[in-house]
Amino acid sequence: MADWKNEQEAREAIRALAEEYFRRFKAPQLSRPFEPGDRLPYASRVYDEREMGALTDATLDFWLTAGRFADEFERDFAARLGVKYASLVNSGSSANLLAFSVLTAPELGERRIRRGDEVITVACGFPTTVTPILQYGAVPVFVDVTVPQYNIDAARLEAALSEKTKAVMIAHTLGNPFDLRAVRAFCRRHDLWLVEDNCDALGSLYAIDGETRCTGAWGDIGTSSFYPPHHMTMGEGGCVYTSNPLLHRLIRSFRDWGRDCVCQPGQDNACGRRFEGRHGELPEGYDHKYVYSHFGYNLKATDMQAAIGCEQLKKLAAFTGRRRHNWAFLREKLACVQDRLILPEPAENSVPSWFGFIMAVRPGSGLSRNGITRRIEAHNIQTRLLFSGNLIRHPCFDDIRGTDAYRVCGGLKNTDFVMNSAFWVGVYPGLTDEKLDYMAKVIIDAVRG
Repeated sequence: MADWKNEQEAREAIRALAEEYFRRFKAPQLSRPFEPGDRLPYASRVYDEREMGALTDATLDFWLTAGRFADEFERDFAARLGVKYASLVNSGSSANLLAFSVLTAPELGERRIRRGDEVITVACGFPTTVTPILQYGAVPVFVDVTVPQYNIDAARLEAALSEKTKAVMIAHTLGNPFDLRAVRAFCRRHDLWLVEDNCDALGSLYAIDGETRCTGAWGDIGTSSFYPPHHMTMGEGGCVYTSNPLLHRLIRSFRDWGRDCVCQPGQDNACGRRFEGRHGELPEGYDHKYVYSHFGYNLKATDMQAAIGCEQLKKLAAFTGRRRHNWAFLREKLACVQDRLILPEPAENSVPSWFGFIMAVRPGSGLSRNGITRRIEAHNIQTRLLFSGNLIRHPCFDDIRGTDAYRVCGGLKNTDFVMNSAFWVGVYPGLTDEKLDYMAKVIIDAVRG
């Protein structure tokens, strides 16, 4: 048995053992030399002994909900993005649910989103950007996208507007920012909320009138995901962030069961008035810890997840740099087949933090997307479609298709094109130049037949 003098010495020794375990057993597996035919996933976690040590440290606390690591992560993440407030949650999808939920709060007055109000979005993306709109009884208004940016066609925004429009909620596709200049100006002109789904774009930059900010920090609310394929990970996990103090207070309430109280887990009477006041039709002095001002959820993450996130956040700049390098590498290598494939283009005024390298089969090339992806996958290289392609064509719309539960503005020609012709491959930091070179050769061979 180890001769530890005190708890702190024991913690340090146990953490050191976990880190040594990584170096001896995990690191050799992760750094095994690449051989053609090895699996090349579209994304994967990238970590080292520091994450394993931090996770062990949090485990020894045995504080099973959000705690000191969550506080640290929220503070540092907000600073990294240049926003005032960040709230850690259990997934990116929960982050989107939370971001939309708070916009239905009565505290927002006339700007509150009610049943039947409209929210402009796109059908070409991940479903959980749209799901909260429908679940709250609001009406998504679908606008087409542009190719090869794969983001909302900002020229169609005015046509999508109605007297019922309250918000725009859209994602930065695969790390490529949407036209923030135009979308933000549109929202300001019409007093609309802007929710940036930043789950696939953490670390992307966008400039407006000489000011550069991280994506997610331009709108009223931003969301991120920390699922393993994303730019950084804590396993499951996500975040909602804003610089608006009222929205921040609402985010915390909806995230933490809808309660009115602001005490942290394990904390009592932070306000000093726990048994004072009247709320709703409750008795005078009803325990404030059990007063609910909203219909909320429990969407918190655990401190063990947050501990991993704290270490991942320190690596985000390096991860982002490598993603940009990998995207540029593939863009150069695949230029020789751009007569048959439409290659991606970054948005104007942006420096993307790419999530993937997207391509689309050129019309008239005689090629099929599925034929190409089958040949690529046969070489053990993962491919992915652009998520839903056209969300309204999925079975989840069967019961509402053709009803007034949603609206399409101006047709979705490019969205259908993406559904039928686009695919993407990974650019995550674990892909070396050797792996990317092999990937490019396989794609070129698949295209040229």
